[in-house]
Amino acid sequence: MDILNKNHNNKKRLMLIWLWTLLSSVSFMVIIGGITRLTESGLSMVEWRPILGFLPPMNETEWHRIYDLYKSTPEYKFYNTGISLSEFKYIFFWEYFHRLWGRIIGLIFIIPFTFFLIKKILKKREILNLIFIFALGLIQGLIGWWMVESGLTKDPYVSQYRLAIHLTNAFLIMFAILWLIMDFHEGKSLIKLDINFLILIILSITIIAGSIVAGMDAGLMYNTYPLMNGKIFPDQYGELGYLDAFENPGSAQFHHRHLGLLSFISLIFFYFKNFKIKVKIRLNFLLIITSLQFFLGIFILLNYVPIAFASLHQIGAMILFLILTSIIHTQNIKN
Repeated sequence: MDILNKNHNNKKRLMLIWLWTLLSSVSFMVIIGGITRLTESGLSMVEWRPILGFLPPMNETEWHRIYDLYKSTPEYKFYNTGISLSEFKYIFFWEYFHRLWGRIIGLIFIIPFTFFLIKKILKKREILNLIFIFALGLIQGLIGWWMVESGLTKDPYVSQYRLAIHLTNAFLIMFAILWLIMDFHEGKSLIKLDINFLILIILSITIIAGSIVAGMDAGLMYNTYPLMNGKIFPDQYGELGYLDAFENPGSAQFHHRHLGLLSFISLIFFYFKNFKIKVKIRLNFLLIITSLQFFLGIFILLNYVPIAFASLHQIGAMILFLILTSIIHTQNIKN
């Protein structure tokens, strides 16, 4: 019996090491993606080569080839005309690193997953969950290219809709991985459509709204708080009808800042509603990050979106999402 328990614990430990590595890798991918967007590097690679794309330019001839390809894009013609090769290499790095890391995540998933299948360590339910996560990862790669492609045709801008879908799918992947990790840590848990889950939805919508703001560079306007240049509503608010929230930069910022306030209030409510001994540390951490995140958002707005702090703001959103997910899992564990 002791030998069986030891083997079971060893298998569980291996699984957790793998899943935590996978979650960390995906989280880092989100951070790289945020930096890529903030440095406006996402349209620097105009080719999509799923197999050979992991190789960087190996010589000056190859560098000039991809540089010439970039010079045919709308971004170069309308935004970066005259950019030097050395400047191009900087923006190319972030997009290349972003895509390379996606391939590395694929290897981090496939190699251990194959090993666990061969060793028959995984249960049927776990296999299905992992296949679902893998499918989301494949879809994410396709969404990524679909997103980039939107800025390579007529306008030198990535579609804010596609950017939001890309980020949403990334958070869905992190949610699925973390939920599986928590199942191993604490036991199986159910997703309950209660007030706690509603608060997670509010936070998620706030994060997605932030991607809409980022997609239109809407944070570079109305850099006052709490009013928007002395007004409650921005200029031309609502003029675009049903699409106003998604295509009017001022409206997008208005919604994100007020959704941020709603998330701030909701998470404080969540803290007091769920304060229990077994999740006290996580709840305290949640409260601290919530406060920092809210005031960091205001600081970023007032200072015209400095890249380093904007990236930190995205990291804060990701941490909040993951902590909240873990607490909800603990609260919903089957008795």
